[in-house]
Amino acid sequence: MVPIVSIVGKSDSGKTTFLEKVVKTLVNRGYKVGTIKHDAHSFEIDHQGKDSWRHKQAGAAVTVISSPAKIALVADADHDHTLAELRDKFFRDVHIIVSEGYKRETHPKIEVFRSELRRELLCTTDDNLIAIAGDPPDPPAGIPVFDLNDPGPICNYLEERFLRKETNADEQ
Repeated sequence: MVPIVSIVGKSDSGKTTFLEKVVKTLVNRGYKVGTIKHDAHSFEIDHQGKDSWRHKQAGAAVTVISSPAKIALVADADHDHTLAELRDKFFRDVHIIVSEGYKRETHPKIEVFRSELRRELLCTTDDNLIAIAGDPPDPPAGIPVFDLNDPGPICNYLEERFLRKETNADEQ
């Protein structure tokens, strides 16, 4: 099963920038990485007047937009899907999924934390917090803290914890 790790943190803590660094580092190491961004609000990728928008307006439950370079899927949702549901429905041939958000899910979490924002940690070990990227003043015991600006060590940690077993199983 494809492992899922969530990057969580409070607003404007640098989650997206950190996620970009982690994904780029893992890809450069030869891994196929999937990402999921949680949006608590509605969003649009098929804009009014475009053919895909017209297909949805006509009543299509699922619309796929395909080109030689990309594929996009617009589908009706009857609930806010869990990470596991999204993984099982849409992700094939990836070694790991890194999500942004989903702080209430039970999957392992890395919290992005900047002490200059004068906030408290969002997660605890009870929330499946496995690491912190940043500079918390008092991290929970046993939780490793990594430099927010250097993705290498946290990617080493992800490899050891989630990826080496997966890639070794693939080779057998």
